[in-house]
Amino acid sequence: MRALLWGFQSELMSTRVLSVVMHQDSAWVHASCVAVADQGILVIGASGSGKSALALRMLSLGAGLVADDRVILEQDQDQVIATAVPHLSGVIEARQIGLLRAEPYGPAPLAYVVDLDREQPARLPDPVSIEVLGQCLPLFHGANVPSLPEALIQIATMGCLDPQWPSN
Repeated sequence: MRALLWGFQSELMSTRVLSVVMHQDSAWVHASCVAVADQGILVIGASGSGKSALALRMLSLGAGLVADDRVILEQDQDQVIATAVPHLSGVIEARQIGLLRAEPYGPAPLAYVVDLDREQPARLPDPVSIEVLGQCLPLFHGANVPSLPEALIQIATMGCLDPQWPSN
């Protein structure tokens, strides 16, 4: 069963969209996706929240562009695979500049989800996850995080420590 979601209203573009499709086997979502170390990072948020801008900043740091604006998600055994809508492969929007070409990357297995609509008030937050097409993935609340692109690159290449470290 496929769910076509990119036409929903902007308030549904955050984690609520993913909750709608959590038990589907595939979906198209209004999002961006980059890959670092062959790990997909799905960026969700309302229209104008900075999804493409974050993806573009991450491309400048060495990430690969999986998809911008519309991402196809498909369940494949125990992982979720992200790909671009064919006619948008290798295209990313730079707001107030235009559509830019980028080297297409993918498909990529999703490893993380970043929600640009939600802030994380805790300095060292406890891990949070979200279910995407039946798979549980780490979720980061990325609104107003100044070092977000660099932190996501570091997470994908080196991982995170438990917030209770070194006491555990």
